[in-house]
This record gives sequence, C-alpha cells and structure tokens, in this order.
Amino acid sequence: MTRASLSGWGRASRSVATVKDVSNESEIAAVLSSSRANIARGLGRSYGDAAQLGGGTVLRSRMEDVGTIDNQGVVTVDAGASLDELLTVCIPQGWFLPVTPGTRQVTVGGAIAADVHGKNHHVDGSFSRHVRAMRIVTPSGIASISPEEDGELFWATMGGMGLTGIVTSVTLALLKIETDRVLVDTQRFSNLDDVMSEMTSGDENYRYSVAWVDCMTRGANLGRAVLTRGEHARAIDVDDASLHAPAPAKLKIPFDAPNGLLNSLTVRAFNEAWFRSSPRMQLAKSESIASFFHPLDGIRDWNRLYGRRGFVQYQFCVPESSSETVRLAIEQLSSSRVASFLAVLKRFGSSSPGPISFPMPGWTLALDLPIGPASLPKLLDDLDEMVLSSGGRIYLAKDARLSPETMRAMYPRLDEFLEIKNRVDPEHVMTSDLARRLDLEGT
Repeated sequence: MTRASLSGWGRASRSVATVKDVSNESEIAAVLSSSRANIARGLGRSYGDAAQLGGGTVLRSRMEDVGTIDNQGVVTVDAGASLDELLTVCIPQGWFLPVTPGTRQVTVGGAIAADVHGKNHHVDGSFSRHVRAMRIVTPSGIASISPEEDGELFWATMGGMGLTGIVTSVTLALLKIETDRVLVDTQRFSNLDDVMSEMTSGDENYRYSVAWVDCMTRGANLGRAVLTRGEHARAIDVDDASLHAPAPAKLKIPFDAPNGLLNSLTVRAFNEAWFRSSPRMQLAKSESIASFFHPLDGIRDWNRLYGRRGFVQYQFCVPESSSETVRLAIEQLSSSRVASFLAVLKRFGSSSPGPISFPMPGWTLALDLPIGPASLPKLLDDLDEMVLSSGGRIYLAKDARLSPETMRAMYPRLDEFLEIKNRVDPEHVMTSDLARRLDLEGT
C-alpha cells in the first residue's frame, strides 16, 4: 500500500490517494468493507479523473489471467488483464476483440467501466453487447451477473465508470478472423459535408469506418477529411495469411515536450502535411491490425507531447437529426484558433441498455485540445451548450471538467443508475474524483 499522485491520460488534474494492489475477490471485499472511499484503476488511460480519488483508496487488480478460448470464441478473462494481453493470446488462435477502442493499453475492467466503442459501433455496438457474464465485488457482496441474472446491475455497470463495484472477471464472445491483416479503403475529401455524406451512404458496406478531420480549415475547405474504412482480410485476400499478435511499441517519448509545442501553427502545418500525403482514393490496402486499430500504441507515453500542462480530450455524440452540430462544433473550433491535434469522426449505431453508457445512434466527434489557450474554457462551455441543445452528451471516460447540472441534463436516465448504485452501495463507498465532481456518489 502506497501513497501516490495520480492523473488521467490527459494529465489535466491530479490528486493523491492510497494505492493498494489486490489479488483476489476476498481482498477486494475486505478493502471495500474497511475503506470509506474506493475506486478501481487499470492502466490509467481514462483521459479525465474517473480512475483517481483524492484522499481515498485506489485499487489495482493483479488478477490478469486469460482463460481458454472455446471453439465458439468465448473466453473468460480477469478484469485486470489488458486488451493487449488478451490479443496476444487470441489473435494467434484466430480470434479478435469484437470491439476495441483506439488503444489496446486498457484493462478489460476499464473497457467495461467506460463501455468502450470502436470504429465498428455502427455495426457491432459497444463492448457491453459482447459480454456474456461477469463477476463483481460490490460493497454489498460478491455476485455473478449477466443480462439474465441481475440485469439491472449488469447494465448499470456497463458504462458506470466503476461506481457499482469492482469487476473481477468477464466472459466475452470474440470475433473469428483468418489473418492479422485488414483491407483498408482510403478516400480524401475537401470538406466536411462531403465526408459526412459518404459516411451516411456508404458506412453500411464496411465493418470499420473512421474519419480524420482537419479542424483548422475554414470556408469551402471547412473540415476537410481523410476517411478510412476496412474489413478483416480473409486468407485468400493476402499472400501471407499469418496470425501474429501486435508487437510492443518501438518508440517512446522520453520527456515532456515544451508547453505550447502543439499550437495553431504547428498543428496547421501537421494537418496540411497529413492531408496532402493521404491518397485521394486507395482501395484494399493491406494493413496490420496494430496500424489500423491502434496507431498511437506504437509510441509509448505519447501524451507527453502535450507538455506538462497536459490536454483535454473532448468527445461528444449527437443524434442523427442533429448532424449539423458536428459542423457547428468544427466551425467554433476553427474560429477560436484552439488547435486540435487529433479530431476523429465516427458514426454510432444502437445504444447500449446501460443507463449512463455513452453512445447513441448518430455521430460522435473526439477532439484533443492542449491546455494553455486562454479561450479554451469558454470554447468548451460553448460546446457543452451546443451539444446539450442538440440532444447529445459528453463521454464521461474522457471528461475532466463537466458540471453536474449539464451532466444530469445530458444523461436523462441518471436517476435510474443512482437507484441501482444505492441498492448495491448503500453507504456510497464507491466513488472517484469524477463522481464527486458530477454528484454520482449516490443519494
């Protein structure tokens, strides 16, 4: 047990907590019964303050086993195992994650807590859709839950930001693959309207789709974009039908970059180079799983590029009927001159039954915004108002500054979540800096 200063991946805010490693469910239950404030933490890839707890106890699971994959692709894995560790086991056997976020350096428990989504949400939904069952230690006891067995707690835990208890193991249905390659189509678009039109009409033909958007352009070239869409390659599609797990990162950012390195000038130059180097049209290019799904995992500690002040990742989703909000948000960002080093646009399919799970049918835009510009706080407040008025919401796994009033308005099923949390955590011992900030501890 140690005292440590913790932050999210964005490094925007820190707090000091007691950190305790746990190796089994009995140890977890003992901590929850003796400590008045607890939260689990995986690999620290939540961007905001969801996995930190000033003055409380942060539990890190040392339960990291990956079980045997059956002939239907179903596996039971400890929640402390990373997606990287799971992929190391499952890809050589011809299986892949049914849903993966943009990094494999998150734990299975973290994927549950955030109900993560990927480039295939319009087809396959979020992570929770593929979970058959799980084990959880709540302050009220240890339980096995599934959609059929205490379905209320199961769905409240999906996207519940770790506030219903600590998940210890997960039974997950994997996706069958024949190779470790993806066949990728790439298209370049001169403006946002054109790429959104293409995604609306053509994404249904692909399992995976994502667009990089230039948020520094204006006028006729507002939101120019590069759209990449793909499918898993079959053995007959490639010369080398191998099944290799992704290799570890070869590069590392060894120190914090100077504050302000990523500014409107440098980001504008990078965006120009990236856009011009992308092909106007390229079909069925073979790419590795790592380069297509997790390109930033090739660089360890890439968040240090934002300097010691860190950055805010702002991700919102809006219904299909409010697609114009995407354009308005990019216009606002462009006119503010706040640089977004990474802007990613995707389409969402059906929502999860989880009461505070993030995705809804429509559009989602994720922005990386360096901390520093004086105009940033007002920009974010304006974006909040815009998203809320459009019937949308902000992703809690990436949030670091939303107000409780705005959060409640964005998540109309919040009281349903809190009712379930109160049932399994009547003393409100499951909490976090995020929960305290957004009044999610219980009533």
